Amino acid sequence: MAEDRNQDPQMDAEGLYQEDNFTDRRVGAIRRLSPVRADGSADPGRPVLFIGQAEIMTNMGPVPINFEIEGQTLADAVIGFAPAAQVAIERTVQQIQEMRRQQASQLVVPQGPVPGITGGRGGGKIQMP
Repeated sequence: MAEDRNQDPQMDAEGLYQEDNFTDRRVGAIRRLSPVRADGSADPGRPVLFIGQAEIMTNMGPVPINFEIEGQTLADAVIGFAPAAQVAIERTVQQIQEMRRQQASQLVVPQGPVPGITGGRGGGKIQMP
């Protein structure tokens, strides 16, 4: 949802959801988002959404992952959790690897003297372009 930063944040009364959380306390969690009207009554005209939550461990620490799970019921979401999590984990790992490649390609390590430094010693200095 794109917001104009000059406006006050406004809740969308037509897009409200009630949130319920479910966890097995081992692998992750499932958030069930049930559509509701502004008065809090159920809105059967919109679908229930399921969002999976998990963490992967990296050498930089834990990385949280959120992903949508297809399904009509909580039982469907529980069954669909593992395949949806696997896709999200693979996508996240690819994004981390791409960020590392981008960071590595920005580093320049001069092999000889660095111009402007007296004494001709400058090898091994890292410069950011």
